[in-house]
Amino acid sequence: MAAVVTLLSDFGTDDAFAGICHGVIARLCPDAQVIHITHGIEPTRVEHGARLLADAVAYMPVGVHVAVVDPGVGSQRQAVALRSADGRIFVGPDNGLLLPAADACGGVVEAVAITNPGIMLHPVSRTFHGRDVFAPAAARIAAGLALGELGEPLDPALLVRSGGDVHHLEGSLLEATVLAVDRFGNVQLGASPDALGGLFRPGSTVEVATKDDRYYARCAETFADVDPGELVLYEDASGLLSLAVNHGDAAEVTAATVGGELRIEFAPGLEDDP
Repeated sequence: MAAVVTLLSDFGTDDAFAGICHGVIARLCPDAQVIHITHGIEPTRVEHGARLLADAVAYMPVGVHVAVVDPGVGSQRQAVALRSADGRIFVGPDNGLLLPAADACGGVVEAVAITNPGIMLHPVSRTFHGRDVFAPAAARIAAGLALGELGEPLDPALLVRSGGDVHHLEGSLLEATVLAVDRFGNVQLGASPDALGGLFRPGSTVEVATKDDRYYARCAETFADVDPGELVLYEDASGLLSLAVNHGDAAEVTAATVGGELRIEFAPGLEDDP
């Protein structure tokens, strides 16, 4: 059975970066099946990449999972490879990008720093470790190299963790960080309905506040539960709150951006429609 290597990055698709990484893997492990999860991570947004990787990995075959969202490339941050309890290998920078996905797969049972020059492409660029460090390391693991051959062992407890989801609930007012904006303009927030103590109720009306304006939205289970053009607050496929416009673009309406914040009042003093 062919080894599986997945790729996730903030490289985008306008440049050749993602294709070059795929090419390095194909050259070093021709039998590998390469799956591109996404290269649309918001540039340098480690938390965005960590969330999407953690969401996606459960639907991927067990294999080698490469993730590159690396604003610290060329600095003292470590390049690492991690083995999770279910046998997956995660390869990427030690900046919090990998750990949520590894945790979702049973936690890290082995970690190494990728320091062996023999597995890298030379000369090693200071700004493209995806090509010269991460892709070749992943390809060699997929081809059968033992994890320990990549470099020195690390204590998993010392790996860097990202800040994670950000939200604050005071009474009926939720302040939540925007984790992601998808191509449809749907705005994913750093809070789940379960964290709200029953405040999220399908059919109820909430008030969404931005820095410049306020909007009313309907809590619902799906887009079609509201009229076209209406804002809807719903639980998305990742189990998080998201804001959308039925047949529209919620990010455009609210000027929401990844890393920004939205405030949602779950008791705006309005009577719900019958």
